[in-house]
Amino acid sequence: MNKDKALKIVKEQLTLERYDHTKRVLETALSLNQQLGLENSQIELAAIFHDYAKYRDKNELKKMIIDNELPTDLLEHHSELWHGPAGALLVSKEVCIKDQEVLSAIRWHTTGTRNMSELEKLIFIADYIEPYRNFSGVEEVRGAARVDIDRACWLAARNTIEFLLSKQQMIYPDTLHLYNEGVKREQGRQLNAK
Repeated sequence: MNKDKALKIVKEQLTLERYDHTKRVLETALSLNQQLGLENSQIELAAIFHDYAKYRDKNELKKMIIDNELPTDLLEHHSELWHGPAGALLVSKEVCIKDQEVLSAIRWHTTGTRNMSELEKLIFIADYIEPYRNFSGVEEVRGAARVDIDRACWLAARNTIEFLLSKQQMIYPDTLHLYNEGVKREQGRQLNAK
């Protein structure tokens, strides 16, 4: 599927503001890819469809999580986390995208997880740092993303955890796994530097 067709399909699912966000995520991902050298067609599909289910009815998303044997612990967390995993299923079913790497990048774009592929990391970070994002810590993550996408993912997870702690909200376990993976990597770098 070409980029223009994908954008046309996703535009029908989103508000104008969210559609503009999607285009910025796409541009950010393609820009960051200059250091990674991934397949642009996969990046385009994952970036364009990452928020495909963002505005679906919460009851529909809940039913999808239950009926498709997605981790039910999602239901214990804020519904904002549901649109990634449910969106991957919907994109497969409604748009007929079967590329598992693309679907996985859509699935994990909100929470992140440990052992992410380069495409998963790219979409996770592009969504986090697109130019209109403006919150504490985003500039540090933007800078890291241009040099070391693994470190950028760790910093994004750290910022998310700190934000959720400040609001006394639950933290999704996969975000903690991503953070812990980054801590181990950072500790390893420090030991190697000595």
